[in-house]
Amino acid sequence: MADINISYLNGPDVERLALTDDEILAAVEQALHAQGSGQTVIEPRVHLIPETSAKGHFNVLRGVVKPLGVAGVKVVGDFVENYRRGLPSEMAVLNLFDPETGMPKAFIDATGITEMRTGAVTALGAKHLARKDSRILGHIGARGTAYWNVRLLDRLFDFDEIRVHSRRPESRNGFAERLSRDLGKPVVATEDWETCVRGADIVVEASRLHEPAPLLKTEWIAKGALVVPYGTMSAVELSLTDIMDKTVVDDWGQCRKGLPFGALRAHVDSGRLSEENLHAELGQIVAGLRSGRESDGETILFWHRGLSLSDIALGHALLEKAARLGVGQTLRFA
Repeated sequence: MADINISYLNGPDVERLALTDDEILAAVEQALHAQGSGQTVIEPRVHLIPETSAKGHFNVLRGVVKPLGVAGVKVVGDFVENYRRGLPSEMAVLNLFDPETGMPKAFIDATGITEMRTGAVTALGAKHLARKDSRILGHIGARGTAYWNVRLLDRLFDFDEIRVHSRRPESRNGFAERLSRDLGKPVVATEDWETCVRGADIVVEASRLHEPAPLLKTEWIAKGALVVPYGTMSAVELSLTDIMDKTVVDDWGQCRKGLPFGALRAHVDSGRLSEENLHAELGQIVAGLRSGRESDGETILFWHRGLSLSDIALGHALLEKAARLGVGQTLRFA
């Protein structure tokens, strides 16, 4: 049997490769287009809960992106109190495989990938679903994915005003300072949810709750806004979907009844959101099969649970760039 080798990219390798904003957006958009065109395989994520969901759990995401010739499995831990130990709340590994033979291709530190791909899906959702003249962003949450939400959204919209909020003052203030420095514009840390959200053109809710709590009030949402909630534990009111002209998800298979967690879990389980009244999956819109925003007056909700396809696409982009630049290691597998 011929030797089998795999590529290994650790965290410093991923940082050194430094995918640009445009490289990140292009890779994830390619995966969304493939999904919308029926050129992918997605299996709903599964969870491993070591003790309680309030403390933390593992997500296992699986998929195939046929145009890239890659299958992948990502395991990501989501542990709310990790900041007390000086650790990220989310840490992940990505395994890539040849979907024709099953042979392993790569092992990648996917902590940064998880943050980048989440931000890219948020931004690409806004590209198709937010008003083109959106000037104010209100962002709840300051975890790792939050940075890329704001950075990539601002890349597309160049906001006049960015507001951020999170539960801990040191977290929200540090988050605002980092964004102000990196984006080269003022970012305001608000002391409460309402000040952050009310009147914003785009609202992103990426909170870290131990249990569901309706902290984001429907009455704060401006007509014509785009709302993007994706916290593991819901922070929205049941009435939120009542004011929406369209509701879009990343993958209905991960949103349907019977699955745990998610910002709109109660809306699905109660029948307020179903496959029948869902407008589209984002991939269908990216592929041109369904409409995105059709008028400035539409109020739209985009709920994304997290796609294995975007992890796989970014892993593939990192491998290609690593090969060009000579970054990473080759490990003997068999």
